[in-house]
Amino acid sequence: MAKKILIVGGGYAGFYTAWKLEKLLRSGEAEVTIVDPLPYMAYLPFLPEVAAGSIEPRHAVVARRRHLKKTANISGKVTGISHATKTATITPNVGEAYDFEYDQIVITTGSVSRTFPIPGIADNAIGMKTIEEAVAIRDRMVGNFERAASLPKDSAERARLLTVTVVGGGFAGIESVAELRSFATALLRRYPEITFDETKFHLVEAMGRIMPEVTEGLADWVVKDQTRRGVNIHLDTQLSSAEGGNIELSTGEKYESDLIVWTAGVMPRPFLRGTDLPIGARGHVVGAPSLRVATEDGDIVEGAWTAGDTSQVPDISSTPGPGGFCVPNAQHAVRQGRLLAKNIVASLRGEGVVEYNHKNQGAVAGLGMNTGVFRSGNFTLKGYIAWLAHRFYHGLAIPTWERKWRVFGGWVGHFFLGRDIVNIEATQQPREIFEEFASRPRPAAN
Repeated sequence: MAKKILIVGGGYAGFYTAWKLEKLLRSGEAEVTIVDPLPYMAYLPFLPEVAAGSIEPRHAVVARRRHLKKTANISGKVTGISHATKTATITPNVGEAYDFEYDQIVITTGSVSRTFPIPGIADNAIGMKTIEEAVAIRDRMVGNFERAASLPKDSAERARLLTVTVVGGGFAGIESVAELRSFATALLRRYPEITFDETKFHLVEAMGRIMPEVTEGLADWVVKDQTRRGVNIHLDTQLSSAEGGNIELSTGEKYESDLIVWTAGVMPRPFLRGTDLPIGARGHVVGAPSLRVATEDGDIVEGAWTAGDTSQVPDISSTPGPGGFCVPNAQHAVRQGRLLAKNIVASLRGEGVVEYNHKNQGAVAGLGMNTGVFRSGNFTLKGYIAWLAHRFYHGLAIPTWERKWRVFGGWVGHFFLGRDIVNIEATQQPREIFEEFASRPRPAAN
């Protein structure tokens, strides 16, 4: 009888595991099922460019049903796991929860934004972890320009609408603020009522530097470059409050900001703590270098595997990450997913599994149109050449040639036509206009 393989989560690691399994499994050897509430895998490095109108949102996601032809897709969430009985509880997007029996389980649930109990953040901020968030940020910013253009120049509301705050100075934060600053500069050509000096951008970082993945010299260059472009970078600074869009920093500075983007950290999905799988101190599924789930003492949990942001996998390379574990990024998730599939097949066939040992491919970041940074070992690039490296690397890294063609085609189109500044905020309340004018039955006569 064919073994049942259940993949929990369809992001990077989950998608690549299923994609590779389809190529490696023999006919009838195993049945693969993937569970995720969304029908696509989002390519997260493209989110800042989506928010800046440089990439069409649908081009930054990969439809699983188009490219996973042998994998069963379930739209829903795994809300419980009892590995002792090899049973998972699946709660579909529509319908009642039910139990699913499996032989092998793969935990690749990814991560979600990790926030702190700062007043106003939960009510006013927006993350940069999903394609929907990136689209909402783009539409909000263009909408704010539209609204501000009709207000008096000395209006406090106008100033608030034209002020953007990004919290977190890692790659996600610096790319987000840089892309949004670049987008705002481009928008000024279409909004002659607004001047450059009226647009305010703030990056708030609690540490004394940004982008710990690159050298201090390169990080300092980014600070100077973005400051020159109009970004106020607050280092050694914490966000104290954001209630009602009223920003208060630990330095005592106060200002109003309508758009607040949170990029200050991620965490595994909390439901994992309620399972019987070994969970680390920070909520990650404990993994061995072979990507098998293991206890803190190193004992292997048979039939369970993990990879990607949700996992705590030892980094056995020559340049281990903080704490000796693989850091949560796309490089690891993609390569772990591929190896995980090979190890599952080897396990099914009674063959030996391989440990995950990687060679760091470097770090690359886009910092708005025509500028970026790149680091690989001691070799660094900055400026236009690094920006080209960023685009070519990520353009080729997004899975499937169908998506690569769409992304590169979009960039070519933007080269000749400029980036898209269309604001379609109304999609977030699609029935509003219909409801306003829809006829309703008259009240019954008494």
